[in-house]
Amino acid sequence: MNLRFLSLANRNIKEIYRDPISTVLGVAMPSTLLVLFVSISQNAPIEIFTVQVLTPGIIVFSFSFLTMFSAILLSKDRQSAFLTRLLVSPLRPVDFILAYSLPIIPIALIQIIICYTVAVFLGITLDLGILFLSLVVLIPIALACIGIGMILGSLLTENQVAGAGSLVIIASSLFGGAWMDLNMIGGVFKNIGYALPFAHAIDATRAIYKGAGLSSIVGNMYWIIGYTILFLILGILSFRWKTRG
Repeated sequence: MNLRFLSLANRNIKEIYRDPISTVLGVAMPSTLLVLFVSISQNAPIEIFTVQVLTPGIIVFSFSFLTMFSAILLSKDRQSAFLTRLLVSPLRPVDFILAYSLPIIPIALIQIIICYTVAVFLGITLDLGILFLSLVVLIPIALACIGIGMILGSLLTENQVAGAGSLVIIASSLFGGAWMDLNMIGGVFKNIGYALPFAHAIDATRAIYKGAGLSSIVGNMYWIIGYTILFLILGILSFRWKTRG
C-alpha cells in the first residue's frame, strides 16, 4: 500500500490543531447539550431526554461537526496554491481523501469518550460489551459524516461549505431522531429519517444499551456501512472530478 499520503495527513493534523477553538466547540458542545437536556428531563420527565435514550443521539449528532471540519479543511486547501502543487505529485485521489479523513478520526473518538464520560456521571451504566458494540456502530457513522465532508470539500468553496455543512447538521438532528421519536412522528419525517443512516445508527446504539446483541442490529448496520462506503467513494470521485476539471 502506498503510504505517501501519511506526510500530508500529518500536515493536516497540524492544521486542525492550529484552530483549537473550533475543535473544542465541536467536542464540548455535544456534552453540554447532553447535560442540558438531561436536566430538563429531571424537571419534566420525557423519555427521549433521559440519559440512556439521549446519549446515542447526542453522539451521532456530534459527528455532523466532523463534516464541517473535514469539508472546510479540504476546500480551503483546494482553493490555495498548496493543493495545486500537490496535484503534480504521484498521490492518487484516494490518497488525498485518506490524508484529509484520517486526522478527523481522533476528534470523533474524543467526542465519543467525552460524551460517554459525561453520561456515566449522569447515571448511565456502561460495560465493556456495551462499549465495544457501540463503537462498532459509531465509528462507521463517524466515517460516513467525514465522507460527506469530503464530498462537500471537493465540490464547494470554503464559503459555500459553511452553508452546506449547516444543512447537514440540521438534517442529522431532525431526521436522525436525536431529539424526537421518529416512529411517533411518522409520515414524511420518518420515511426520510430511515432512508438516511443517522436514525439507524441512533436506533442501533439505543438497542445495544437495552441488551441487544450484534445479530439484532444487523439490519441497521447494512444501512450504516452501505452509506459509509457510498459517501467515501463519492468523496474520492468528487475530488478526482473537481481537480481534473
